[in-house]
Amino acid sequence: MKSNYFRLGVKVVMGVTLITLAAIYALICAYIYLEPSLPSVSAMKNNELQVPLRVYTSGGELIAQIGEQRRNPVNYDQIPLIVRQAFIAAEDDRFFEHHGFDWQGVLRSVFVNLTSRETQGGSTITMQAARSAFLTQDRDWRRKLQETFVTYRLEREFSKQEILALYLNVIFFGQRAYGVAAAAETFFGKQLDELTLGEAATLARVPQSPSRYNPITNPAGAAERRGYVLRRMRELGYVDAAAAEAASHEVVRAKAHAALADVEAPYVAEMVRLEILRRFGASAQDAGYKVYTTIDGRLQKAANRALRIGLVDYSRRQGWHGARNRAELTGNEDSEALEALLDEYGSVGLLQPALVISVAEKQARVYVKSAGLANIEWAGMSWAKRRTSELALGPDPKSAGEILARGDVVYVVPASKPEGPVELAEVPEAESALVALDPNNGAVLSLVGGFDYFEGQGKYNRVIQARRQPGSGFKPFMYAAAMAGAFTPASMILDAPIIMDDPNLEEVWRPENSGGGFRGPMRLREALVQSRNLVSIRLLKEIGVGPVIDYVQNFGFRKDQLPNNLTLALGSMAATPMEVATGFTVFANGGFKVEPYYIDRIEGPGGQIVYAAEPRTVCADCASPVETFSEAERKKNAEVSATIVPPTPLAPGARRTQPADRVISPQVSFLMNDIMKDVITRGTGRRALALGRADLRGKTGTTNLAVDTWFNGFNDSLVASVWVGYDDNRPLGDLEEGARTAVPIWVDFMREALRGVPEKPRSIPEGIVEMKINARTGGTRDADIDPMFEYFRVDNPPTEEGYVGDPGTGPQDIDSTSPDSSQGSPDPIF
Repeated sequence: MKSNYFRLGVKVVMGVTLITLAAIYALICAYIYLEPSLPSVSAMKNNELQVPLRVYTSGGELIAQIGEQRRNPVNYDQIPLIVRQAFIAAEDDRFFEHHGFDWQGVLRSVFVNLTSRETQGGSTITMQAARSAFLTQDRDWRRKLQETFVTYRLEREFSKQEILALYLNVIFFGQRAYGVAAAAETFFGKQLDELTLGEAATLARVPQSPSRYNPITNPAGAAERRGYVLRRMRELGYVDAAAAEAASHEVVRAKAHAALADVEAPYVAEMVRLEILRRFGASAQDAGYKVYTTIDGRLQKAANRALRIGLVDYSRRQGWHGARNRAELTGNEDSEALEALLDEYGSVGLLQPALVISVAEKQARVYVKSAGLANIEWAGMSWAKRRTSELALGPDPKSAGEILARGDVVYVVPASKPEGPVELAEVPEAESALVALDPNNGAVLSLVGGFDYFEGQGKYNRVIQARRQPGSGFKPFMYAAAMAGAFTPASMILDAPIIMDDPNLEEVWRPENSGGGFRGPMRLREALVQSRNLVSIRLLKEIGVGPVIDYVQNFGFRKDQLPNNLTLALGSMAATPMEVATGFTVFANGGFKVEPYYIDRIEGPGGQIVYAAEPRTVCADCASPVETFSEAERKKNAEVSATIVPPTPLAPGARRTQPADRVISPQVSFLMNDIMKDVITRGTGRRALALGRADLRGKTGTTNLAVDTWFNGFNDSLVASVWVGYDDNRPLGDLEEGARTAVPIWVDFMREALRGVPEKPRSIPEGIVEMKINARTGGTRDADIDPMFEYFRVDNPPTEEGYVGDPGTGPQDIDSTSPDSSQGSPDPIF
C-alpha cells in the first residue's frame, strides 16, 4: 500500500517537474521569439514620451502646450507624497515590497471582485507602467508575454522611485490627459502641489476606467471611487480617520481646463504651432520641442488688459443691449446651485459671467462665477443707456431697476481689489488688434489678435490676417517722401476744396477733411499734425504718385498693395497692423529697415538648439547714411551693408547678427520724428500726454465713416500699433475716431510698457539746421513779424519768400487724366 502511495508521489513530483520544465522551456522560447520586439534597457532608460510642443516667452514663462496628448513630465521629487500614496493605495499597496509580480495582490483582487461590488485589477504598478510606456493596449497572449518580460526588466534596471514616477507620467486619464500632472491641470486647473486630499483621491481611481470614473462626465461615480481610495489610505496609515472623513465630504468641482499658462498669448502660440509644422512636420507637435519666443511676459499682460478694457469702454458708449439670459431663482440656492446655473457661460476676455441676486435703487447684488458674491455700484452701471435702435440710445438710466432684474445673467469686469465692486459690461462686438515691436531688431514684444481667442471667430489673428485701410496713419510715409525731396516742414500747401472728375467713376470725388472746414495755405508740419486730408492730396499730386509708391517701399509696403492714384494720400490701401507697425519702426530707429520676428530659438526634443534667430539689427555706426528710392538702390545698399561685417566663426552658443539696412536718411528721420512729436503734444494724439513723457511720437488714423481707427505710436525703444473696428466693416459710429478708440488702448499699454524706461532725448543729426521763419508764409523774409523756428535739411533750406500765392477759397479741379492719378478707383477715405 505504502509503495503504491510512494509510486504515486513520485509520478506527481515528476509530472509537476516536467510541467514546470516545460513551462520554463516555453517561457524561454517565448522570450527568444519576442526579444527582438522588446525595448532594450538602453531604450527604456532613454524613453521619450509624447510630449506636447511648449511655447515660452523670452523670459521662460509658459505660454502654451500644444499636442494630441496633454502631458507634463515630472520627476519623483516633484510629485507630492499625498499623491503618490493615493495611487499606491488605489492600485498597488505592496508596490515597495514585491518585484513586479504580486501573487498576493492577484488573489486578493479575485476575492474582492467575487465578494463585493468593488472592482480591483490584478496588475501591479510596474506592469501598468510597462504596458503604458512601452507596449500597445492589445489584449492578446503576445502582448501579455511582452508585458511580463518588460516588467522584469523594469524591476531589474530601475529603482522603485523611478518606476513609480514613470507610471505617474504615462497613465491615461481621459480628456487627452496623460500623466498625473496633466490630469491635475485638465480636471482641476491646478498644479500637482495644489491638489487637495479629495482631489488626489479622485484622480487615483480614474486610470482604472477613464470613461466610467471621469469626474467631469460622471461626478457621482468618481465620488464613489474616491471613497474607496480614502478608505484604503486610512487602512494603510497614510491618513487618519478625520482627514479621510473630511476629504470624503469635500466638494470637488471638476471641469475641463485649458493647459495652465503663465502668460496669455494664444495668438502667438498658434503662430508658433503653424511655423513648427511648416519646419518639422506634423509629428513635431508631440515630439517635445520647446519654442522660446520674443514675447515679453509683462508687456503681453499689459497688452491683453489694455485692449480688452478699451473695447469694453467703446462698447459702453454704444449702449446697453440687455441681459444675456434670465434664470429662475427660488431664493434657496446655495453657491453650488448658483454655479450650476452659470455652468454654460464661460469667461470672455477679462469678463466673467454673473447672476443678479437682488436689485436696489442704485446697486445690484450679483453672484460671479467661481468668485462668489459681489456688488455692482451705480458708478459701474450708470453708463447703461438702453439702445433703442441701431443708431439711437435712450435716456440716462435713473435707477438700477431700469437696467437689471433678479435672475439676469450678465457679464462683469472683475473687481480691481479683493472685496471690491465689479462693473457691468457686455461682450464687445467690435474687435481690436495690438502689436508692439522692438524697433532696433524687429522682435515682437507683445501681440494680441482680438478680444478673446476662444470666442467668436477664434483663431482669426487680426494682427497678421486683417488687411485694413490705415487711413491717415499712412500719411507719415508719404510726408517722408516729401521731406526727402524738395519739400520742408515749412512748405506751404493749400487746404481748400478739391473736385476730382474721373470718367471711370459714377460720381465726382469730393474728398473732405475730417471734421470739415478749410484753412487755406498750411505749412506741412501743421497739415500732418492736424491730419488735413486736402493738403495731403495736393502734396501727393505735387510729388507724383509713382515716386511716392517707390519711396514708401522702403518702409516694407509692397508695390502691389498700393493704389496708383491720389487716394493713396489718405491711406486707401489694405495693410495689416503688423505691416503698419513695421513701417513705423523705421522712424523709431532712425531710418533702418528691420523685419518683425517672434521666434527667438527652438530647442529640439533632446534640448539641442535647432534654430536661433539672426535678426538684422540697427547699428548706426555700421554703414554710412544712404537714402534709397529705387529697388536697385535698395539692393545695392544691402550689398554694401553685408560687406561691413565679414562672416567669422561663432563661439559656441553665440549668434551671428547682421546690420540692418538704412532706408531713409538720418535727416528725413529726424524731421518726421519731430513733426510726429507735435502730433502728441498738440495734434490728434493729445490723449497720449497723459503718460507725462516727452519722448513719444505717433499718428492717428481714421477711415471714412470710422470703419477703421488706428493709433501708431513709438519712442526709441518701442513701437506699438493699435487698430479698432468691426470684422464686417461696419462703421464704429458717430464721434468715433482713432483718437477716441485706439489712443486710449495705446496709452494704457504704454503706461505699463514704458514703466521704468528712462526718456532718451533724440540728438540732432549732422545735416540739419534750425532757422527762424515767418509762420504765415514759411519763408525767411519778415521772419520777425510772425516768428517761429523750424528744422531744415542743410541742402534744402526754406525760400526767402515762402508762400506768395492766392490762398483761394473755391474748389480746385485736379486733372484726373494724368498717369499718376487716373489708375484705379479712388475710395473716399478720410
